[in-house]
This record gives sequence, C-alpha cells and structure tokens, in this order.
Amino acid sequence: MKYDITFKELKDSGYTDRSINQEIQENLIAKIKAGAPVFEGLWGYEDTVVPQLKKALLAGHHINLLGLRGQAKTRIARNMIHLLDEYMPIVKGSEINDSPFQPISKYARDLVAELADETPISWVHRNDRFYEKLATPDVNVADLIGDLDPIKAATLKLPYSDERVLHYGMIPRANRCIFVLNELPDLQARIQVSLFNILQEGDIQIRGFQLRMPLDIQFIFTANPEDYTNRGSIVTPLKDRIGSQIFTHYPATVDLAKQITAQEANISEQDLQRISIPEMARDLLEEIAFAARDSEYVDAKSGVSARLTISAMENLVASAKLRLLETATDRTVVRLLDFMSVIPSVTGKVELVYEGEQEGADHVARLLIDRAVMQLFETHFPRISKLEKEGLKTPYTDLIQYFDKHQLTLNYSDNDDEFHRKLNAVAPLEKLIQQNVGDLSADDQLFCKELVLWALTISKKLDKAESRSDYTFDSTGVLPYSRQ
Repeated sequence: MKYDITFKELKDSGYTDRSINQEIQENLIAKIKAGAPVFEGLWGYEDTVVPQLKKALLAGHHINLLGLRGQAKTRIARNMIHLLDEYMPIVKGSEINDSPFQPISKYARDLVAELADETPISWVHRNDRFYEKLATPDVNVADLIGDLDPIKAATLKLPYSDERVLHYGMIPRANRCIFVLNELPDLQARIQVSLFNILQEGDIQIRGFQLRMPLDIQFIFTANPEDYTNRGSIVTPLKDRIGSQIFTHYPATVDLAKQITAQEANISEQDLQRISIPEMARDLLEEIAFAARDSEYVDAKSGVSARLTISAMENLVASAKLRLLETATDRTVVRLLDFMSVIPSVTGKVELVYEGEQEGADHVARLLIDRAVMQLFETHFPRISKLEKEGLKTPYTDLIQYFDKHQLTLNYSDNDDEFHRKLNAVAPLEKLIQQNVGDLSADDQLFCKELVLWALTISKKLDKAESRSDYTFDSTGVLPYSRQ
C-alpha cells in the first residue's frame, strides 16, 4: 500500500510518465529478457497464441481475441494485468485516473493549475486497473461513454453547458487501464459506432459536448465466430480500428487438455488425498471432449468448451466421494462405472444438431463415452475385429469364453476391496492386462480391466446389462455370428 504524496515528491522520485502501451511494452520486454513466463496457465498456446499476443503488444495494438467457447479468451485478457506496474499515480480524487503530468479532465486540470507541485497524488493498484464489460443488447452509449447527470447539475447548481455535470461511463473511467469488452458482436451496431473515435483519435462526445480527451486505454475485445451468424457482427469500420485479431483454439493433444482440466477443476487437496484418479481415467475424460468435437451429432460451429471436462472431472470426483460416504471407507479409486456421473456435464455443454436432438442428449452423451472408451482402448490393446475366422484364436477368445459360464456384476457402491476382488477373479482378464499394460500402476491396471470389458460390450462380443446401481457382464445376449 502506497501513501499519498505531492506532485513534487512524485517528480523528485524520478517517476517517468508513460502511456499504457509503453508501460505494457517495457514490462513485457523485461519479462522476456528475464526468461519469466509472460502468460501463465495458457496450456497449448505457447507456440501459437502467445507469440501473436507478444507481437501485438509490442506493436501497441488493440486486440480482438476470436475463438469458440471455452478457449481461455477471458483468461488471456485477465492475464494482461501482470504486465502493468504494481502501482500507478493519479491526481487524487480524479474519476478517470488523470495523470498529473497530462491531466485531461476539467477537475484534474483545474487542480493541477491551482496547486501545481502541491497537487495531491494517490496510487491505484494494478488489480484496480482492469475493467471488464459483457456486451449485451441492452448496453447503451451512456453505459460505455457517459451522459449528463441532472442530479449533479442540481446539487452543484451548474448549467448543463458546464463540463462538470458529466457522468463518465465505463470507458473514460478506464483511462490508463485495460478495458475488456466481451462478446463484441452482441453489441448493437449503433453502439459499436460510438467506439470509433475512442479507438482512433481519443475523442468522446456526450450529449453535444465536443471534448478532446485523449483517453489512454488498452482495449481487449473477445468474440465467438458463432455470433457472426447467429446474433450479430462486428461492424467493418470497428474491425478496421482493432490492430490485431488473434485466433484461439482448443488443445491439440490429450496431455495438454489434461493440464488444463487439472488446473481449472475445483477439487480440494483433501479429496485428492482420499480419491485416487488413475491416469487412464484422466485420459478417458479428455477423450470424451475430443469425441464430442468430432461427433456428427454435435454442432461443430458452437464448439465444445474446455468447461465440459472441467465440470466432468468435478462430477467424477463427487461420484467417488459419495461412495466414500456410503461405504464409510477412507480411500477409493475412480472407476469406469463412475463415468456415468459425467453425463450431466456432457449434456449441458454441447449443442446438438437436428440428428442429435432426435437421438436425445442423454443417448448422445453415452455414445460419446463409448467412442472415447474405444479410442483409449485401441491405444493400449489390440483392435477387436468385427468378424474372425471360425476356430481362429484372438487375444480376447479366452476372456469371451470365460463369460459363457460366468457372470460379473460390478456395483457403483461396492467398496474398493469388494470391487477389486470381483475384477481380479477373472483370470483371462488379468492375463490380458499383464500382456499389454503390465507396466502401468496398480490403479491404472484395474481401470484397464473395466476398459476391456466395456470395449468388448461396445464391440458386441459381450453383453452388458445395466440396472440402477450396477452393470452385469456375460454372454447371454450376444449373437453367435458376432463372436466368430
């Protein structure tokens, strides 16, 4: 916390007045030279978005972040505050963060003219230099730019021609700060027009007042390509005034997606100590999102947000936590059966096309889980052929034949000892695991046992009967030709 000083003390301290672009650029250059991370927590953007951001900032550009939902656009914008000085001096009492070196409001100009070196200076922390507004159809010019304040005029007994009766909107109040306008296409075209001069010349007009106010603002806009057709658009002259348009994207690999989910999921350390999440389970969770992005039932134009896997991870842990409470045990491992609890996270995060609506959201979610299971399964195990020659033994023959005489019922609420005892009793399954994934951890091997059974039922080599709380695996409903 910095204490108020005078203008003379500020000048004697050696402080140099800079524009916000210069401030950001100098701090960015210092971070780059020191080898410090510039934007933290942006997994998968190191070679794509981050270099473009650095170049745009070094160029002094306003930025438009264009990308589908859940691509960290807001996180990028909020990361910008770390490129600001920790504290910024302003003329004390200024509504628009006037610099004492270059005051632009009537209040600050008059105060500096009257007190000169004795002008009181206060400090604004970088956290208070970030302004964010969601563009909605009801946003008007008064919200963003300002309007006349009749109450102020009456209280101060001033005519409407006096500049002191103005009430400044969010943008003037963000002078010398970062201003983020989210979902820009949702802003009505006539409101977007009001931004033209602010971006280019720094002029603002309020109810006939012709003010020359060189506002010093770093603008960050965000937009979703879907909005351009479904709701609105960015008017061409405004796009022309935004220096750099940067496209964001979803993570390209499962490993990157896992890092994002681990960073964002709201899971307590206490839960992580009691609930083990196999690496295979984390992989499967991300594969569901990848399957959704490739699904013919999901609207690709809407995208599949990273929030799907974040929410799904929280539901997955909640399912395991509920089992701990119901079984009165101290520790449990996430199971494939627990993935039925992520269905609400999937149905609420994807936009379905007509065919998907016909199938039903719940059914589509289950299909996506099945596709993810098969994708992960085929990464670690031999492919299951649809048809094999009669008498030809496959890696799964012994396991399939085992279920001709046996059943296996796995219950959500079984404690770990009972659940693992049932799985380990299937001798051909244990042999298959050791041959293919024997180097994995014990928890991952147990998860793989479920994965194999699930894959065999999806491939119609085994039958799976589902009840409210359990799954039963056998060969009762399997057609003979599908096993050949």
